[in-house]
Amino acid sequence: MTVRAPVVDGRDDRNRSTLLRLIVSALLMFGFGYALVPFYEKLCQVLDVNNLNKQEGERVLNRQVDRSRSVTVEFDANLHKLPWNFKPVASSLVVHPGEIVTMEYEVSNTRQNAVTGQAIPSYTPSLAMQYFQKLDCFCFKQQTLRAGETRRMPIAFLVSPDLPKDIHTITLSYTFFEVPGATAVSDAMRPAGG
Repeated sequence: MTVRAPVVDGRDDRNRSTLLRLIVSALLMFGFGYALVPFYEKLCQVLDVNNLNKQEGERVLNRQVDRSRSVTVEFDANLHKLPWNFKPVASSLVVHPGEIVTMEYEVSNTRQNAVTGQAIPSYTPSLAMQYFQKLDCFCFKQQTLRAGETRRMPIAFLVSPDLPKDIHTITLSYTFFEVPGATAVSDAMRPAGG
C-alpha cells in the first residue's frame, strides 16, 4: 500500500490569503464608517454648518443683521367703507436692518353678517417699499370675518440692510377695502356644518 502525499499547489494558501484580505478590508471599511460620524460633527462645528451640537441656550446669530443702525417702523390702519375696527397692536417698532420681525394687527367685524376684505399696503417714504420685505402678511389674501369675529393677523417682515442710510423712519399703512360678493362665494364654498 502506497500512501501519496497531498499535492500542494498553493491554492489553499491563496484562498486563505484572499479571505484574510477580505476580512481586513471589511473591518477597515466598518472602522472608517464608524470614524466618519465624529469627523463629520467636528467638521460641521469648525465650519459652523448644520451644527446640531450647539449647547442649550447658545444663540445663533444672523450675520446679515446690521446692528450698527436702527430704523423706526410705524404702523397705520385705515378702513374704506368697511364696517370693521382695525388697528395695529403696537404703533411702532425699532428694528435693525436685516432683522426678521413679527408684528400683529387686530381686526373686528362689527356687522351682523360675514364680510370679506382685502388689505392694500402703502409706504412712506415711497422709496422704502423696495427695501421692505414682507415674509408673511394678512394682505397676501382676502380675509373673511364672521359676524362679530375678532382676529389678530400677523405680519413678518425685514427691512433690507441696503436701505439708504438717510431713511430712519418707515411708515407701513394698510387700508382694508370690502370685496363685494366675495363673502357669498366663500360661504357657498364652506363645507356644511363648518
